[in-house]
Amino acid sequence: MEFKEVIESRYSCKKYSDKKVEREKLEAVLEAGRLAPTAKNLQEQHVYVLESKEALDKFDIETPCRYGAPTVLVVAFDTTNVYVYPGEKRDSGIEDASIVATHMILAAADQGLNSCWINFLDPDKLHKALGLPENEEILMAMDLGYAAEEGTPLPNHFKRKALSETISYL
Repeated sequence: MEFKEVIESRYSCKKYSDKKVEREKLEAVLEAGRLAPTAKNLQEQHVYVLESKEALDKFDIETPCRYGAPTVLVVAFDTTNVYVYPGEKRDSGIEDASIVATHMILAAADQGLNSCWINFLDPDKLHKALGLPENEEILMAMDLGYAAEEGTPLPNHFKRKALSETISYL
C-alpha cells in the first residue's frame, strides 16, 4: 500500500472480529516500532504484547476500550533512560514513545490490520495490574486486530479542517 493510502484509510477501529493477528504481521508492526527514531537514539520504549486471556482480562478491568481486539500493545518507556532537553522542563520519554506508537499504528494499517489508540485508562492502575517495572511509565495502549464487518470509521472520521486552518507560515 502506498503511504498516502495508509494514512488516508487508517481509522480508529471500535469493533473487532475474533480473527487472531498472524505472527508475521504482528512482528512487522513491532519492527516498525523498533525502527522509530528516538532522541539521541536512546530507544527507551518497551512494548508489551497482550494476547493471553489472563493479560487481556487484566486489561479489560482497567478500560472498556478493547472492543474485542485479540491483541493489545501497551507502549511504555524507561523513565531512567530519557534525554532531558535544555532548560530541564521536558524529556524525551512521552515524545519518543508517541513516535513508536504512531509507527506501529501506521504499520498495522499497512499490514491490513486495524488499531485504536487507547488513552481511556489510568496508566498507573494498568501498570500495577500488569506488574511492570517501577522505572517504566505507560504512554498508551493500542488495540490490534481485524475489524468486524460492522466495524467502520466513526461518522466524523473523514471530516478534516482545511490545511489553511491548521498551518501558519512565519
